[in-house]
Amino acid sequence: MLDTITHLKVPMDQEERSACLGPDGSVAHVARVMKMISGRWKLPILFRLFAEPSIRTLQLKRDMPGISQKMLTQHLRELEEDGLIERRDFGEKPPRVEYRLSQAGRALMPVLMAAREFSRDYSAGR
Repeated sequence: MLDTITHLKVPMDQEERSACLGPDGSVAHVARVMKMISGRWKLPILFRLFAEPSIRTLQLKRDMPGISQKMLTQHLRELEEDGLIERRDFGEKPPRVEYRLSQAGRALMPVLMAAREFSRDYSAGR
């Protein structure tokens, strides 16, 4: 029973509290991840790349009706800058570019799948 009581796990003294609320604390790390995946199309891009090991930009655009080329390019660049996806340019003409999840992106997927299960479970009980 005590394992499920979360308020007992929140640090109470000032020094321990910084481990949670400080600039390098848990809140800061989770907020950083939330910023990395926030954006209307970032999660669909990540899940699509999880489903297929490598995919071209045009196929991503086809798989996500409603996304503009500008937004797709912007989100792909941001995901690449954050280290969640990798871009492979074949240096060919016409240009051929493929995207895939990076090691960090693959490591994030179990977290996203857990969030999906939480949502399913939570919405089922409401």
